[in-house]
Amino acid sequence: MAFRHPDGDYAITAMYSVPDDAWYLELDLVAGQRNLVTAVVPDEDPAREPTVCFNPRGPHVEVPYEVMCWFMHQVDEEIRTSRAWMRLRPELVEIIYQLRQEHMGAIDDDTFRHVLAEVRATVPEADVPAVLEAAFGRNPDGTTMDHPQAPRPVEG
Repeated sequence: MAFRHPDGDYAITAMYSVPDDAWYLELDLVAGQRNLVTAVVPDEDPAREPTVCFNPRGPHVEVPYEVMCWFMHQVDEEIRTSRAWMRLRPELVEIIYQLRQEHMGAIDDDTFRHVLAEVRATVPEADVPAVLEAAFGRNPDGTTMDHPQAPRPVEG
């Protein structure tokens, strides 16, 4: 996925690296198709922090302040959306991390019912929605966060 700065001279390319469990956002100079800056936003491991890297082998390029602010705003948004769950209480972060590792972020409906019962047994009810959203992108009724369907009864 790529999108251009309003002046058209710069673009951001966003891609996910499965081996790195991280989003990569690259600020590119459109003319010459040169990568100037890369931000790495890990979204699976709370111990890994986001980083920004400059191309040390590339020629010196002056990037306008406005463009760098635009890029960093996009990086900040990616950090906010990809890592929001990591700002929860430490005990919830650990539960979410374990669920994501165990189920690789995906879960079928039958397994969801069993996991929901386990989550409800270990997590305060007020925190169940946040844990399920962060671990699986689901609501407690089993619907997905991005594609809600008609609610189904969930056996507890």
